[in-house]
Amino acid sequence: MSILSNLDRMHARVRENRWHQLFSIFCRVSLAAGFLPSGYVKIAGERFTDLAVNHPMGHYLDALFQTGFYYTFIGVLQMAAAIMLLIPRTATLGAVIYFPLILNIFILTLSTRFVGSLLSSPLMVLANLYLLCWDYHKLKFILPFKFPATQEVIPKPKIASNRFPTAFVAGVFAAIFLVVLTALNIFNIQPFNTLPSCQRQCPDSNKPNACYDFCECIHTNGRPINECLEVYNKAPAEVVQGSGSPDS
Repeated sequence: MSILSNLDRMHARVRENRWHQLFSIFCRVSLAAGFLPSGYVKIAGERFTDLAVNHPMGHYLDALFQTGFYYTFIGVLQMAAAIMLLIPRTATLGAVIYFPLILNIFILTLSTRFVGSLLSSPLMVLANLYLLCWDYHKLKFILPFKFPATQEVIPKPKIASNRFPTAFVAGVFAAIFLVVLTALNIFNIQPFNTLPSCQRQCPDSNKPNACYDFCECIHTNGRPINECLEVYNKAPAEVVQGSGSPDS
């Protein structure tokens, strides 16, 4: 039996499990809840955040806000994807539209080291990937593989198993744990959202004075994050007993 046939059989078993069906609904509703407010704000022509323009993410969001109808267009796509996810008949299309939007937000979050979505955006990407896998039987025909022409495109919905997927649930919690652990440790320095919150990390740094300079570079001078990081990374480690102020 081919790998694709085994994948089809496994996918069919998953779709027939009540707990997986409930989890797919949970993912759809959660993802929709994540985009409905942000999409509405954009359509209403309001700023999405109160972040200062000097902040790396603030730079981006302010420029995005200034683009006019492009800003509105993104809001329309977000709301459309969210609403489609809530409607069973259009949920697949909603997941397809949703994925590039949330993937872009995730990459943007990493690029700007934005703590506001450093945890939520990767979890939303994983939830979206689950929904795409959930509808594998619909999407597989756009993949560069040859499938038997007699295969049923959309299996009839049914519940064949109420068995609790212990291994899958354990995997979900493990994935959440890894995302949280990674989000807390992926960066040795972050701009955070304000100058005071940025400076609070400095006393525990091995480069406290360079850390304070980094925070000033971002929040006071409004320099690009890569430029501020380059200066910070080039600074030597300091043997300083941090007291919580840049003069310590």
